[in-house]
Amino acid sequence: MTGIRLTAPAPGWSIDADVVVVGSGVAGLTAALRCAAAGLATVVVTKARLDDGSTRWAQGGIAAALGEGDTPQQHLDDTLVAGAGLCDEDAVRTLVTEGPDAVRRLIATGARFDTTDGGDIALTREGGHHRSRIAHAGGDATGAEISRALVDAVREAALHTVENALVLDLLTDAEGRTAGVTLHVMGEGQHDGVGAVRAPAVVLATGGMGQVFSATTNPAVSTGDGVALALRAGAEVSDLEFVQFHPTVLFLGSDSEGQQPLVSEAVRGEGAHLVDASGTRFMLGQHELAELAPRDIVAKAITRRMELHGTAHMYLDARHFGAEMWERRFPTILAACRAHGIDPVTEPIPVAPAAHYASGGVRTDLRGRTTVPGLYACGEVACTGVHGANRLASNSLLEGLVFAERIAADIVADRPRAGAPVTASGSAPVPLIAPESRTAIQRIMTRGAGVLRSAGSLTAAAAELEALHEGAVPAVETAEPKAAVPGVEAWEATNLLLVSRVLVAAALRREETRGCHWREDLPERDDENWRRHVVVRIAPGRRPVLRTTRTEAFGPVHPAREPDRAAAPQTHSADVTEEP
Repeated sequence: MTGIRLTAPAPGWSIDADVVVVGSGVAGLTAALRCAAAGLATVVVTKARLDDGSTRWAQGGIAAALGEGDTPQQHLDDTLVAGAGLCDEDAVRTLVTEGPDAVRRLIATGARFDTTDGGDIALTREGGHHRSRIAHAGGDATGAEISRALVDAVREAALHTVENALVLDLLTDAEGRTAGVTLHVMGEGQHDGVGAVRAPAVVLATGGMGQVFSATTNPAVSTGDGVALALRAGAEVSDLEFVQFHPTVLFLGSDSEGQQPLVSEAVRGEGAHLVDASGTRFMLGQHELAELAPRDIVAKAITRRMELHGTAHMYLDARHFGAEMWERRFPTILAACRAHGIDPVTEPIPVAPAAHYASGGVRTDLRGRTTVPGLYACGEVACTGVHGANRLASNSLLEGLVFAERIAADIVADRPRAGAPVTASGSAPVPLIAPESRTAIQRIMTRGAGVLRSAGSLTAAAAELEALHEGAVPAVETAEPKAAVPGVEAWEATNLLLVSRVLVAAALRREETRGCHWREDLPERDDENWRRHVVVRIAPGRRPVLRTTRTEAFGPVHPAREPDRAAAPQTHSADVTEEP
């Protein structure tokens, strides 16, 4: 291992493979299936069950230029507008041009999308799209259908899978190249406790970090484990301040915490209206697309209206759909609303913004390679450059497909060497925080780094997070594999603390409002000074360095060397330390 790492017992078991994929959403399973089909020994590691990730919760659908009259160029244009000047155009062009065929291959894998009476794929619109290009399944159960198809394919291919496994840290060889991961399995028998999967190629597809906030659409497993692992391994992380808050999440009360029910953007795509308590449509005049404006604009409009009226939520009115349409098109949302005592057929739905998607993440090139040789990232854990400052609705499933296939192609072409020696020299364990700190982190982040941010709120959040870090329990380790482990909750809380501290530091550094980063004290977008990326890398024993680079310099990076910084003379330090 290299850099810094979580406190954990020595691995008591190991698996050898060519590739280990960490995560079982659309990105992870697509990469695993492609690698296995090419003859590589592939192991899939997932934190819970194979189908328990964020993919199965996706309601709206998957965006691609599949309809008559639509083109990849139009999809690209909509994506660039939503990304608020920070998208990597090459990455977006890759997404939109390779996307339609990637969806067709997903269909060939077994995914069944809704169709028209004529047998074509049924397409709808969502926020930020000027065309109907969202393919959906089961009305509003697209993610569940995609997950089902991919899980079935993985089982049919008899891939080696390890479930209920929390990834801990990256293993490297003597040359600093990836050599696998350590992980903890909550099970019985051969793969129980702390172990290792030794492989020269590691694909991070661990999903998001929505659990850093009190209210989120993300499942409980989304604790930023992949981003934290990459940071400890010395990889670069970019644009972590851009956390998208979905504007229409079912409001369950001001004190409601944890995963909240999502009311898909597709509901607005089908004609639902956002209204206040008096029934006034407040998105009219805010944007040419009204309720279908990009998510950051809608979330800000809802928040402003809530502040103006002194209320904790607004309403989504789709009573005009009628019972038949609700039951046919949105059965999942209808059931969720009714389970909480709300009938959208006869009454407006109370909604409020909640943390939804991380547009930033582990920095990659167009082949999914990070700045650590042999380490790849795709899906929500990655920052490919596609999303910029604000993800366009339903681009995430497509990104997972396209870049997972690109990663597999790169690994197959490279055929990385197997059995590289592993060394622990130079690594040191970091202190762990108490599991109960998780709730404290979430409340600090919601209060100080949520939809509305300012220098004051972010500075206060940084100080509170630093106090939690200072109170962490000093590392006590043993080489005994069967020693008592700190516990999954402590590891998760420590990961949440690390990504929260870096997110807050990046949000303080970005002195403007752009996309889903909203600074009350700096309300204007500043292209002259801040059309840049905040890039974070932790150097062991030193303070992490935050670099800002011009958008034009974002481009592809090579894992064997540092990206070219010639166009980025500015270097900034942040008040975040990870000294062991």
